[in-house]
Amino acid sequence: MGRRVTLFFCVFLFVFSWSVYSSDLMLAKVWHDQDVSGWWMSEKLDGVRAYWTGEKLVSKSGQAFHPPEEFIANLPPFAIEGELWGGRNTFHQTVSIVRQQQPHDGWFKLKFAIFDVPETGGSFAQRIQRVEHWFSCHPSPYRFVIAQIPVTSQEQLQIELDRVETAGGEGLIVRDPRAEYNVGRSNQILKIKSFQDAEATVLEILPGRGQLTGRMGALLVRLDNGIKFRLGSGFNLYERENPPAPGTVVTFKYYGFYPSGIPKFPSFLRIRSDSHL
Repeated sequence: MGRRVTLFFCVFLFVFSWSVYSSDLMLAKVWHDQDVSGWWMSEKLDGVRAYWTGEKLVSKSGQAFHPPEEFIANLPPFAIEGELWGGRNTFHQTVSIVRQQQPHDGWFKLKFAIFDVPETGGSFAQRIQRVEHWFSCHPSPYRFVIAQIPVTSQEQLQIELDRVETAGGEGLIVRDPRAEYNVGRSNQILKIKSFQDAEATVLEILPGRGQLTGRMGALLVRLDNGIKFRLGSGFNLYERENPPAPGTVVTFKYYGFYPSGIPKFPSFLRIRSDSHL
């Protein structure tokens, strides 16, 4: 009886801890021209989401990362949330670094870019102030708190979006500085891009014709809602000769939807190689 109780307790702890990191996160919605004057904006970093529990670094699904001790030295005894980031246009390299199952020096090419303090009460502004205060007393070369810029007008927002995208960035995140931390999709965090993006699963590789004979012409993919469509643009020559295999999750950009639910002008961005993290 005692052994069964112990086993049940261990299983409960595992399931509970997994659910904390996989589902109990505050997530952004898409901006649709709302007035966000007085909110704070920052660059949307295209990294691998990470959660520091106060003791260890885990992925959004609760899987443990394996950074060197030096990388996590001086992180606080309370939870913080952010992105493991190696700079713009380094997403694939970042995934390759963090997916390894033992510490290695590749981690020192990354930084932990912190954007929230989930288990601290109060407004977003108060939460950020707490982590900034911690790091002012406990410096580390492998982390930074993402800078927040007050939004004063729609024109200023557009100028900053143009600047970030021209420099190779993904877009912006805007947050209500008065918002408390609430799990799930929130109207108080919005992501802003010139285009929308989404994920789809590869079902089939469709052969090319004409100049693409002998190479991939398009992918037949499926959205989470079951809608299928052809994804045929955005690929370079290497990707057409080495297409993503069926079952792979890919990210694509698009510009709204047709009445059928099929994305308008879909274009391949990348293989979503962190979908397992």
